[in-house]
Amino acid sequence: MLATINAGLRAIARGIDLPTAITGAVLPGDAFERLFIATQPGEILYQVNGGFDTFLDIGDRVIRLGAGGGGYDERGLLGLAFHPEFRENGLFYLHYSARGTQGPGALPGGFLPDPCRSETLRLSWENRVARYDHVDVVEEWILRGDSPRRRRGLLRLLRPFFNHNGVNSLAFSPETGRLVLVTGDGGAAYDPFNLAQDDGEIAGKVIEIDVDRVPMYDEAPVASRFAELPPDVRAALAVVAKGVRNASGLSYQRAGGGFAKYLGQVGQDLTEAIFAFDSRRPVPAERVARREAPASGGELINFGWRGWEGNLPALLPKGCGNGESQKTVAYFRECVELATRRIPPLASYYHEDPRDGRFAGTALTGVRPYAGREIASLAGKIAFCDYLKKAAAGPARGVLAYAAPRSGIKENEIGLIDIGDPFGTEAAFFVSLGSNSDHTRLFLGVYATANVTERHRGAVYEIVPGIAI
Repeated sequence: MLATINAGLRAIARGIDLPTAITGAVLPGDAFERLFIATQPGEILYQVNGGFDTFLDIGDRVIRLGAGGGGYDERGLLGLAFHPEFRENGLFYLHYSARGTQGPGALPGGFLPDPCRSETLRLSWENRVARYDHVDVVEEWILRGDSPRRRRGLLRLLRPFFNHNGVNSLAFSPETGRLVLVTGDGGAAYDPFNLAQDDGEIAGKVIEIDVDRVPMYDEAPVASRFAELPPDVRAALAVVAKGVRNASGLSYQRAGGGFAKYLGQVGQDLTEAIFAFDSRRPVPAERVARREAPASGGELINFGWRGWEGNLPALLPKGCGNGESQKTVAYFRECVELATRRIPPLASYYHEDPRDGRFAGTALTGVRPYAGREIASLAGKIAFCDYLKKAAAGPARGVLAYAAPRSGIKENEIGLIDIGDPFGTEAAFFVSLGSNSDHTRLFLGVYATANVTERHRGAVYEIVPGIAI
């Protein structure tokens, strides 16, 4: 483990819904940057007069959370990104799960692979028009005066399951100026249809969208494969990476003459991973849709899922009946095929870790490089948060930690960021990590319950040097 960094939290917003994206932007006509907070049910808040007010509320457009039963849900308003010229043109972009699109799901009975039954390893998503969970949309909005309004739809994506839709899923690339969308593998467990590795599928990919080339559709056609998109929409897309399971967004850090990119990959049962990669020429979606080489052979960054879970083969835990468990490789052939085609993680941590000084995590919910100077020992490092620390006494608590940037061929160690315990007797699930536009300030999103249908239990804190308020 790296040395622990001492920091604190300063509350900037309380009593809000679950924060899914936290970012900064300068409003048209303004001279200073404000913080914006997107929440899962559909409200976007922004800083005004020392507090927060509603910038936009699309709650009537967002799927009703918990509609599938129970209080846990991974749908909702998932992404918010401002155009690089937002101050001049007022354009911003949303990714959310659309109301009125609820379906029965692709496999209502659930899924678990069985290496002894080969048919479970090669399932296909059949009858998609009837067997789906919901539709996710990516839209362009515009601010005119004080009134944001929807301008056009960019994508409408058919999703097989309720989970793994991504979170903090939109950003603009400082390298290409394009909108970047990170899609999860479609959900369930163990990626039943292997969508993340299928070049023709939109699920499980990092996609760049040239918003200047997307035609002015009011409602784009629903699609789950690149080939199903209209040719003029497909021509505006390029694919950067595949093998995404469920990601907590993509962030950028200036490095030399370019940018290093960081993606947090939520694990299945064993490990959480942070991936780092440098420039790679995206593959036009037209070539990916036609499955032309080298789209399948090496130009795409590959994070390895579903054959690999971070730095380990995807494994199936199985109880031994005596309190112990064994682990079997879920997809041995895919694991071998991907062994030399995937990129290794920058850093990893585990759901079970017997080593001294380590923590057991649950789900990686945010990754951000820190370019500030106030927390000197964190400068230039990669901060990240985990939803819930396992086996911790007392109320539920997330974990805040960090890793160093890539410096060699070995996987990097991680270290803890000690923020004390300012939450009292209330639970604190760490659900998101955001920053201002130049990454000099970091913000932690917290929710007091795992039940997202319990409203207004959230808060956002700025991570500051050594004090907690």
